[in-house]
Amino acid sequence: MTVSYKKLWKLLIDRDMKKKDLQAAAKISPSSISKLSRNENVSMDVLIKVCSALKVNFEDIMELVPNSTEERK
Repeated sequence: MTVSYKKLWKLLIDRDMKKKDLQAAAKISPSSISKLSRNENVSMDVLIKVCSALKVNFEDIMELVPNSTEERK
């Protein structure tokens, strides 16, 4: 399984926010924003800060998607 943050980016668009706005509101580093942009793993602290800043839950900003090899099973 891999993680996808497409829901987060859609939420930012709906709220007319840029990644820089999220970075400032959540008080997270530019490298964390980069990791989120590349659907890489980030710490729970980062996810909690993002959810707190946006007043949403984890399922509102991310989802798990199966790897192509897992889909074959």
